[in-house]
Amino acid sequence: MFTIGDKIVHPMHGAGVIEEIEEMKILGEVKKYYVLKFPCGDMKIMIPVDSTKQIGVRSVVSVVKLEEAISILESESSEMSANWNRRYRENSEKLKTGDVLEVAEVVRNLMRTDREKKLSTGEKKMLSDAKQILLSEIILIMGIDVKEANNIIDKAV
Repeated sequence: MFTIGDKIVHPMHGAGVIEEIEEMKILGEVKKYYVLKFPCGDMKIMIPVDSTKQIGVRSVVSVVKLEEAISILESESSEMSANWNRRYRENSEKLKTGDVLEVAEVVRNLMRTDREKKLSTGEKKMLSDAKQILLSEIILIMGIDVKEANNIIDKAV
């Protein structure tokens, strides 16, 4: 179980800090929820405490693991399908894992693809979401602002 002040990552929303643990009664059932505040934007979400494992919530990674993710951004692009639909599905699967290394790979590949030829609307949204997830984790681990984190990603790719 996490506690107030812990930095955690939701696989589809990114990294945030637990501001509080709140009890709510929904459909006659009382459950505990983590109230998660994100460093980018002004978004907060509530995550059921008893569903964190199923959702894939994890603690933020170590600095060493983050450096590994940045190395992935710098490395060669991986082989991707020419079919945008298949590429989209493969990238969606990687994002769902919540693994920072998989997210970095998606960001790198889509950013480079976007430079060569324009991405579809769906892939642009996916790139934006993946970049947001990676940005939030960089911000919380390194204690920097959005602009600096964005520069790290842009320079690495």
